[in-house]
Amino acid sequence: MNDWVSALERHAAANTRAVLVSVVAIKGSAPRPAGTRMVVTVENIDGTIGGGHLEFTAIDIARDLLDDGGRMALRRFALGASLGQCCGGMAMLLFEPVTADAPWLAAVHESRAARRDCAMVTAIRVEDASEPEHAARIVVTADAHSGTLGTAKRDRLAIEFARNALVKREAPRLLTITESDGTEEREYFLDVLLQPEFRIVLFGAGHVGSALVRILAGLPCSVTWVDSRDAMFPQDVAANVECVATDAPEAEVAGAAPGSYFLVMTHSHQLDETLTEAILNRDDFAYFGLIGSVSKRRQFERRLEARGVPRTRFDAMTCPIGVAGVTGKEPEVIAVAVAAELLQICGRRIAERDEQLERRA
Repeated sequence: MNDWVSALERHAAANTRAVLVSVVAIKGSAPRPAGTRMVVTVENIDGTIGGGHLEFTAIDIARDLLDDGGRMALRRFALGASLGQCCGGMAMLLFEPVTADAPWLAAVHESRAARRDCAMVTAIRVEDASEPEHAARIVVTADAHSGTLGTAKRDRLAIEFARNALVKREAPRLLTITESDGTEEREYFLDVLLQPEFRIVLFGAGHVGSALVRILAGLPCSVTWVDSRDAMFPQDVAANVECVATDAPEAEVAGAAPGSYFLVMTHSHQLDETLTEAILNRDDFAYFGLIGSVSKRRQFERRLEARGVPRTRFDAMTCPIGVAGVTGKEPEVIAVAVAAELLQICGRRIAERDEQLERRA
């Protein structure tokens, strides 16, 4: 996952200068949508805005800002022959030098730690050269805000736009705010930072579980990785992965948020069965996948039905797991097939939700 917030925090802690490169608008065909970001330092790149010559050019511009101490810059790129690209569209990129004392970064971190959605409204340009650039940004949640855009009127309008965007889960966009006398318009970037809807609870830190977590680390999801064996977890995991070592893994079923994606692939068939029963006793999950064969599924169904689980509940269980047509048994192959299945289901659910929101609008 392009975890640009963690990347900026890491560079700030090391007192390393960085430039945040944001796609703020696109037109036509472009490599990545508005809201995509990467973090550039003198030596490292975190994330991607789509690769190719556009990205190479953006890296050069960002490093020039680092070299000469330049300020925020907005650049428009035609994605044609001059960049060696054939998209034919347009992309606008915002280049922001980010310092360790940027208060907005702490505000976004606090929102993420509390698992709360937030929206940022960022001034595209700062007019006063003596003013720190991070002063022209406001971070908004459903019931609080921090930062300022310079005047009470701008702040009030920005908060109103931001909260409306949070409710509607709007895509990132450019925003114009007009001064009270109507003589001056200023442009801002409104970006809604939503907590991942794609919440995965994965039981089992064996070969397949470990291979799957490595893939999920690069996806826009959060993973709760559960096993009773603490030593099975690697020392370092991605920022979107939380390792839970517990002797009562079924408690993680009860504590999972509605709409979670459950995956059961532990080292014990008995534990798999216990977890299966606990999950099927819920009726609010997005997906439940159990690793194993058709014969394992039938065996579990017989035992659980004998313990009172209604046969109709088994329709909510996916076993075997993974997209059809992938036949390899290697852990990495299984992991790819399962990740693809999760993405398909998540994509369908988001499309259905967006369609419902459009009908209500």
